[in-house]
Amino acid sequence: MTKLRKAVFPVAGLGTRFLPATKAVPKEMLTVVDRPVIQYVVDEAREAGIEHFIFVTGRNKTVIEDHFDIQVELYDTLARRGKNDVLERLRQLQPEPGQTSFTRQQEPLGLGHAVWCARELVGDEPFALLLPDMIMQSEPGCLKQMVELFNQTDGNILSVEECDPSQTHKYGIVGRGEAVAGGFRINAMVEKPKPAEAPSNFYISGRYILQPEIFSLLGRHERGAGGEIQLTDAMLKLMQEQPFHGHHFTGQTFDCGSPEGFVEANLAFALARPDLRDHVMRMMEQAGGK
Repeated sequence: MTKLRKAVFPVAGLGTRFLPATKAVPKEMLTVVDRPVIQYVVDEAREAGIEHFIFVTGRNKTVIEDHFDIQVELYDTLARRGKNDVLERLRQLQPEPGQTSFTRQQEPLGLGHAVWCARELVGDEPFALLLPDMIMQSEPGCLKQMVELFNQTDGNILSVEECDPSQTHKYGIVGRGEAVAGGFRINAMVEKPKPAEAPSNFYISGRYILQPEIFSLLGRHERGAGGEIQLTDAMLKLMQEQPFHGHHFTGQTFDCGSPEGFVEANLAFALARPDLRDHVMRMMEQAGGK
């Protein structure tokens, strides 16, 4: 079994739901409390043992590359001012030299196309795919839990969560087969089915472990829904040749691609901070009394 070493982060999206903020700031760099959204996702990958972080970027996304680089002037200033605790926190977040790679998705042709753009950097080995809009709150992190299942089953792993059965038309839904090593065998995959046609209420929640054979399928550049190259279409084809297993994630997931999810994430992560919790609780109580 090949060790899972690489993770892909598709960060080329325009973030139109956050305009005008995202005219100048990539949506992945909007902060939840005091860290950019993308930092939470990279931290989750690092906890899971990922060694190589691959970012599929677009125009006006160079600030993401700068964020994961050393800022010599800032580090020197913090050292001179004796702010060693802040400096140490920054260093802990810093990837090691050679651990980050960046490639461009020149055209907005869908998630499947973004993943395909990373093919040369991933090579012939399994990889994790983390959608940066989705940040998870759990211990251990979602991807680490998925790696434990991957190490027992091999194949492909999808993180899934349960939605209201009446809401299946909003998600990619999987069918639940027999239990396997703490997860379950996926026996169906349907994109946004009507509730009466859904094989279950388990939806794909933004974390994947995929085998490299997905790239040849994506490389056919077959257009699906919306005229885009859909990852789900390629996974359906791959499922005919390789097993897919579902990991039922039971922590908190926040869709930071929407204003509502972004606000919820800020609130949840602030409440999880001992230095902020009391202040936030007081603010909520005051707001509730008005």
